[in-house]
Amino acid sequence: MKKREFVVQDILSKIYQEHYPNGKLPTQRDLAEQYEVSRYTIQEAVNSLSDIGVIQVIQGSGMFIRKDAKQNPLIYNSLTRNSYDRITSKIIYLDKQPALEEDRQIFELDDEQYVWNFQRIRIVNYTITQIETSKLPVSLFPDFTASIAEASIQKYVQQSKYAISHYITSYTPILTTKEQTELLLCKKGTPAMKIVNRGILKNGQVYEYSEVIAIDYTCTYIVPFNKESHQTRQKE
Repeated sequence: MKKREFVVQDILSKIYQEHYPNGKLPTQRDLAEQYEVSRYTIQEAVNSLSDIGVIQVIQGSGMFIRKDAKQNPLIYNSLTRNSYDRITSKIIYLDKQPALEEDRQIFELDDEQYVWNFQRIRIVNYTITQIETSKLPVSLFPDFTASIAEASIQKYVQQSKYAISHYITSYTPILTTKEQTELLLCKKGTPAMKIVNRGILKNGQVYEYSEVIAIDYTCTYIVPFNKESHQTRQKE
């Protein structure tokens, strides 16, 4: 594990362990001494904690734990831990196609309806990290364009007056194919994560289905212990 990642996860752990009862983190200098790392590593860790909404850095005052931090599941990954100004996208293709049977099931579409089918690469800190292949129903987004696909889909959905409710996401480890490595600029067979995601609106409708291939992928989340589920899963 990289030193920065260890610092991030250890500070998260200490927040839940109530190591900072006054809600304020030690100074960056003190943290660097505590973890025996450089100030640069601490700065990167602090940026990550700030980007995922756990702490707030107030110039001249210090680093403070946000009041709602422990109410947040703190799910973050290699992409969401970065602020939007460090993430860009480049469209590979965008097509308007008749909905397949699978599309009709996912989006609950009638016959002869269409979906937008597009692929883009995600670039984080000037490095290509993901290939995303997505579908959106044309009936919800008739004015969808390539320039929108290269920006924030979530922002576009909200600007279209839809309220996003939640996401259903699954993760599967894979090895990259020849076609994928050509886009990701890596070697064939590089370990990667396949992430299948459904975005759901507050009215219950799926607005996006996506499959993401991500290299150099990490994901951290905090889950409350469910005693009932634990007991149910135990063998008698």
